[in-house]
Amino acid sequence: MKIILALIAALLFSNPPVAAAQTDPLNEQAPGYYRMKLGKLRITAVSDGTVTIPLNTLLINISPEKLRQSMANEAMTPQAETSINAYVIDDGKKRILVDTGAGELFGSHGGHLLKNLAAAGYPAGSIDAVLLTHIHADHSAGVSRAGKPAFPAADVYVDKRDADFWLNPANINQVEADEAHTFAESEKTLRPVINAGRLKTFQAPATLINGIRAESTAGHTPGSVLYRVESEGQTLVLWGDIIHAKAVQLPDPHVAIHFDVDSKKAIATRERVLKQAADQGYWVAAAHISFPGLGHVKREGSGYRWVESNYTTQLGK
Repeated sequence: MKIILALIAALLFSNPPVAAAQTDPLNEQAPGYYRMKLGKLRITAVSDGTVTIPLNTLLINISPEKLRQSMANEAMTPQAETSINAYVIDDGKKRILVDTGAGELFGSHGGHLLKNLAAAGYPAGSIDAVLLTHIHADHSAGVSRAGKPAFPAADVYVDKRDADFWLNPANINQVEADEAHTFAESEKTLRPVINAGRLKTFQAPATLINGIRAESTAGHTPGSVLYRVESEGQTLVLWGDIIHAKAVQLPDPHVAIHFDVDSKKAIATRERVLKQAADQGYWVAAAHISFPGLGHVKREGSGYRWVESNYTTQLGK
């Protein structure tokens, strides 16, 4: 989920980072990674951090009272701490990273991906390819660090419609004024990858590296995609911004978020994707459901509910 520039400023100034929290191990979680097996594949969820967002000012198509009640049903408030998740798909030969977190844009609230990847046994130089679900700060900004590609051996794949949109400042009038910063952010963070000849575009539906299938989820951005991975009869579908607020949008998929580029299309996409996930029963990896964001979608009433993965240490060989 992309966080608007005003929100970033509010976060940094209303909750300034405490120096001790960055250095004292007693103020840190364990390294943020979690593994599961999918057929012959090893899937590793990796945390880039969490950020607290004001859902009361960002969500649309929901009343303040309904929002408060929906969040209270999960012992939360509209000031919701939201996970930023990325995933490694490892077949023993290639290591493919899906999304890259916020990089340097969110301060201490994000940017933990490289540290957690290394802790999980995947130093940045070992990543063979990066697949972006879309271009937004908390999904694509981590492709570079200090003006250089963060994953020097990796090609970075993104749908051409997103690259054409966010890397062309002529499109700035097609978004709300408080979204305009995304164009400069995209140029800054993706340019090192482009200059290195590492940015590869496609147009979904498309089959990419290792048979991973990209399917369009346009609406949130013009080139948003999900990725479908299959092994030995098992399927995992990796989402970008299908869901921003699980407690609200699963039971009511019509609830949208302020920074959808095309809100109506984003709602239709969410309805389609949730129905498919419930009907087909496959695994889901969700960028903004509480880490590790792995689970299933089930029908409940007129909407849906999330069933998180059962914790396991039985990963086999």
